[in-house]
Amino acid sequence: MLVRKGIVPMGSDALLSKLENTLFIPALVLSTFMTNFTVERLSVAWQYLMMGFAVILPTMPLAVFIAKKCTKDEYIRKIYTYGLAFSNFGFVGNAVVSAIFPDIFLEYLVFVLPFWMFIYVWGVPYLLMPQTGEKKSVLSNLKALINPMFISMIVGMAIGLVGPPLPPFIASCASSLGGCMSPIAMLLTGMTVAQLDLKATLSKASLYIVSAIRLLVIPIAAIVILSFIPLPYPLELCTVCNLAMPLGLSTVVIPSAYGMDTSEAAGMALVSHLLSCLTIPLVFMLFEMMI
Repeated sequence: MLVRKGIVPMGSDALLSKLENTLFIPALVLSTFMTNFTVERLSVAWQYLMMGFAVILPTMPLAVFIAKKCTKDEYIRKIYTYGLAFSNFGFVGNAVVSAIFPDIFLEYLVFVLPFWMFIYVWGVPYLLMPQTGEKKSVLSNLKALINPMFISMIVGMAIGLVGPPLPPFIASCASSLGGCMSPIAMLLTGMTVAQLDLKATLSKASLYIVSAIRLLVIPIAAIVILSFIPLPYPLELCTVCNLAMPLGLSTVVIPSAYGMDTSEAAGMALVSHLLSCLTIPLVFMLFEMMI
């Protein structure tokens, strides 16, 4: 509404996306890893960490394969790949788990650590940041990792495992700034949606196909597989909680900071989040029936 009324000045989305990429997301990553990537936490919930790796490792190549079948446009394909590989397991996932399954919330935070790792090792530098199109050397590939988000992850891991804890006021600052990430991401998505031709966007079949794969096909396939594998119920629950969430908002936030077109990503986020209001209860109902 603010964008449509002209109250928000032009260029506001670029400023917010810069803040997201250089301040809010790094603060969230730092706070997440230094709080959860600790010897004490991992020694108790190490199996959740291993399960997280077991889920994300096959999910990434599957996402690449599906995205290639959905579109021939290289940039859109990367957006689809990211969305299929990484759900909105943070903002939406944390809300669902903390409200409905509070007993496993801490275990869930450990479970998603591998997803955070691969987001900033592969997802962000190779899928969401602009590429030159030239064949890259090993050195240039490593340079792509030198960004505020990846650095924050490494620092957070070091502090969590071996480093002295940060002074309380710094830890509190990082936590508060990290808490800004999701609301600002939703504002950015809203600003982009406000500039879209909604009729044309909502008529794109590919958005519904990708959303259906993310919201139904992937979690239901996981439920079927889990029904044949004897695992503790909380491990299975963490897996479904992660995979049943809608497509993440990073596909809007990060490319917008580099002036890239985010209309397709915003449409994808809009469609998947609306549909998730129906699919999340459906997936959990099927989970309880089959497990």
